[in-house]
Amino acid sequence: MIRFQEDFLHMVWKYQYFDKKGLETSDGLPLIVQKIGFHNQHEGPDFNESEIRIAGITHYGHVEIHLRSSDWKAHQHHKDPAYNSVVLHVVWEHDEVAVRADGTPIPTLSLLGKIPLDVIKNYERLLYSPRKLLCTDSLSHLPGILKFSMLEKALVERLHSKSRMVTQLLEANDQDWEETAYQWLFYSFGFKTNASPMLRLAKSLPYALLKKNAGELCQVEALIFGQAAMLQPVLPLQAGYEKTLSEEYAYLKQKYRLKRVVFGSEWKFMKVRPSNFPSFRLSQLAALLNTSPNLFSTVLYQLEDPASFRSAFSLRVSDYWQRHYDFGKPMKTKTTGRLSDSLLNLLAINFVVPLWYAYGHYAGLDQWQEKCFNFLQEIPAEKNSLISIFSDAGWPALQAFDSQGMLGLYGDYCSKRRCLSCKIGQNLLRGNLR
Repeated sequence: MIRFQEDFLHMVWKYQYFDKKGLETSDGLPLIVQKIGFHNQHEGPDFNESEIRIAGITHYGHVEIHLRSSDWKAHQHHKDPAYNSVVLHVVWEHDEVAVRADGTPIPTLSLLGKIPLDVIKNYERLLYSPRKLLCTDSLSHLPGILKFSMLEKALVERLHSKSRMVTQLLEANDQDWEETAYQWLFYSFGFKTNASPMLRLAKSLPYALLKKNAGELCQVEALIFGQAAMLQPVLPLQAGYEKTLSEEYAYLKQKYRLKRVVFGSEWKFMKVRPSNFPSFRLSQLAALLNTSPNLFSTVLYQLEDPASFRSAFSLRVSDYWQRHYDFGKPMKTKTTGRLSDSLLNLLAINFVVPLWYAYGHYAGLDQWQEKCFNFLQEIPAEKNSLISIFSDAGWPALQAFDSQGMLGLYGDYCSKRRCLSCKIGQNLLRGNLR
C-alpha cells in the first residue's frame, strides 16, 4: 500500500518527477505543462503563475494539488474566490470533478500510474526509516556541492532564527545596541540550562548601573549576585567575602531602587558540572563586565578573528572565585577562573555571530553575513551527540560553519522528517529518474 502525504505530490510537480508523455486531463483532453509556476508557501493555490496548454489553448493561472480531487470540496475551495484562477487540479486519484465558485469545472490531471515506482519506493524508504538521520545509508555517496549547498541554507536559517531573538531584544530596548548586547551576553552565558534566568537577571539590572560601578569588582559582583538572589541576608556571625557582598548589595539595592525578578530556586545546579555552575559563570561575567564598559562597541569594532575575541574576553575572577565554584563550596585546587578555549569557542558562536548577523540585517550591510561565515570557518566544530550522527554517516564537521549548519539541518529538517524540503532528500527521492 502506497503511503504518502500531499507534500510528496508538491515535490513531484515542482521537479516534474512523473512521465509527461501523452498527458491528458481526466476527460481526455491533451495536456502540456509549459510552466509549472512558483511554489506558494502561504495561503492560496499551491503553485502560482503557471502555464498549462490544454487542447491547443494555453491557460495562465494557478495549480492546486491534492491527494484526491474530492479534497477540493472538502477544503471548501469551491467557495473561495482565491481559487477561481486555478487552471489545473493535480491529484493522485481522481474521484470527483472540482468546480470553481462560479460552478465551472476545473481540468484535472491524475498522477496515478505516472510517477516512477522507484521515486515512490525511495520516498517510503526514506521517510519511514526508524533512524534519526533518514538518509544515513546514502549520505556519504552524495556530491559534496549538494551537501554544502543544503548545509549553507540550514546555517543561514539558523542564523536568521538566532538574530531574530537579538532583534526582539533590540526592539524592547528602544534600539539600544549596548543594552541588547549586554542582555544577549547573559543569555549566552546561560548555555540553555540557565539561559532564561540569566536573561531576566540582565533585564533587572541595567547595563548603565554596572558601567557606573565598573572598576570596583566588589560592587559589580554585589549587584549581579544580589539581583540573582544568591546572597543571603547579613547574619550576626557572618564574616568575610559573603558578608561584604551582602552589605554592599543592600546599600546598592536601596540606592538604585532595584527590584529582583529572579528567585534562587530557579538556578539549575543539578547535572551541571561545577565549572558550569551559574554562580561561577556569574563571577566570570562580573570580571568581564568590570573591564568592558562598552560591550557592543568591542564586539563590533575590535573582533576580527577568534584570536582577537579570545584577547577581548580574557578575564580573571576575584580571589574568592579562584577557590570556589559556589558560595561556601571550595575547590580542591585554585584556578584563575579564565574562560576555557572550548567555552570561548561556544561564546564566539552563540554570542558574537548572532549579534553580527542581526546588526548586518538591521543596518542593511550584507558584508556582516560574510563576516559571520568567515568567522565560523576559523572556529573548530562543536562536539556533541547530534554532530556525531552526521560524522557516523560519513559527513564529519570540520569547522563551526559545518557543525552549526548540521545543528540547523537536524533541528529544522531531519528531526521533523522534512526531507521533501531538503535538497539532499529531494536528490535521493529522485532516484534513477531521467
